[in-house]
Amino acid sequence: MTTTRTTHPRLAPRRAGGRQPWWAKAWTRAVEEAAFAERDLRAGQRLARAGQVGGITVGAGSVLAAVREDDDAWTVTVEVPVLADADRDALVDVVAAESGRVAALLAGDLPHRLVEDAEELGVELLPYGGEFAATCTCPHALDPCAHALAVLVQVGWLVADDPLVLLALRGLDRETLLARLHARTGGAGDGPGGDAPAGEDPDALDVAADAALRAARLLREIEAGRVPESW
Repeated sequence: MTTTRTTHPRLAPRRAGGRQPWWAKAWTRAVEEAAFAERDLRAGQRLARAGQVGGITVGAGSVLAAVREDDDAWTVTVEVPVLADADRDALVDVVAAESGRVAALLAGDLPHRLVEDAEELGVELLPYGGEFAATCTCPHALDPCAHALAVLVQVGWLVADDPLVLLALRGLDRETLLARLHARTGGAGDGPGGDAPAGEDPDALDVAADAALRAARLLREIEAGRVPESW
């Protein structure tokens, strides 16, 4: 498996509340399940909302970020299980199974039916609390500490804006997904494994992906009462 790591710029402070897509709510529940103590969870949420997490590097099965608290800075690493090879193949099959799923993912949406179909094949895309293995350079006795929880909260923001971050964490990054779908297009007519997603043109989708994703993010920011400085 080729590992692609992407560093996302530091996220701006946010107020509590705001609308979350359904898959982001599932991520939030997993973070809450992972916390050993309510005080650690609340402290992590405060650090995240105050913008104290630096740039977040996401790779297959891993997250890396620094968190500042007062005059100290701590390094956090979180590991998430990646999908087995067969499960990644099955997930690509699920994405390709229905017209519109690729476009939805590229536009920042995660169809509920896609996740359900994957689960029917035994592929668990959304994490649960026990899957997060966190370490931090701070002296806290238990993990996840507040710093790790702050990172997980902000990863939830990334996942909310772009569900492909979730796929990347599970070992199927955007480039690999599109490459596999492109390969299906090249093999169309060679059998079930070579069928392209019905009605999809992967080349055209790839060109439009960034614009669609930015538009979806802007809409969610407006709905939440936030206007990103970069727009």
